[in-house]
Amino acid sequence: MRLAPEGVREWGGSIVVTAIVLCAMWTWCPIAWINWTITGVLGSLTIFVVQFFRDPHRVPASSIKDGDFVSPADGVISAIEHVDHHEAVEAPAVIVRIFLNVFNVHVNRVPCDAVVRDAIYREGKFLDARSAESAKVNESNLVRLTRTDGLDLGVRQVSGAIARRIMCTLSGGEHLTRAHRMGMIKFGSTTELILPQSATPEVHVCEGEAVKGGVTIMATVPMQHQASDDAS
Repeated sequence: MRLAPEGVREWGGSIVVTAIVLCAMWTWCPIAWINWTITGVLGSLTIFVVQFFRDPHRVPASSIKDGDFVSPADGVISAIEHVDHHEAVEAPAVIVRIFLNVFNVHVNRVPCDAVVRDAIYREGKFLDARSAESAKVNESNLVRLTRTDGLDLGVRQVSGAIARRIMCTLSGGEHLTRAHRMGMIKFGSTTELILPQSATPEVHVCEGEAVKGGVTIMATVPMQHQASDDAS
């Protein structure tokens, strides 16, 4: 199983510390029940940390069309909102918000073939990611993208009460393919897909629905050249 390199400090440190403590305990402590208890506790904690940073290989289904946007994260749809303006597209937008609990895969992914315009990081609070207010005031990182047909969109990483570090591996000008890894948020958090309302995106998910990063089709906006071809 691949582990996210962004979490090497956490999962690597957890494995090393656990190994050292257990070796010392079983070497020097003659009381078996104490050894077994500590082994169970440290082993469980290490397994939890390791599973949090798992990074499975994801391949979009062959049935996905050019105009489809796949989910940028694993989790549950917590809200679908329409706003009068969003800096990701500099226009009215549709926001599809995903809540990630501590048991979800936390690696974020690019929703479509696109070029990175830039990333805007903002410091903020660390409210519970399940609250509506957290999406407005928590620490965040907005990655602004342009699809290959010129459509602007965004993916926003938002921290939670436990998550205190947003990781993003992208830089301006990069050309990315659908489901490409773009970083992660350490522990419970929120990820948003932002699309322009003017493109009239067809949203395929609803609140409470579970989604899978890089796999679940969240919305569709036909490619502009396809729309032109159809019209002709």
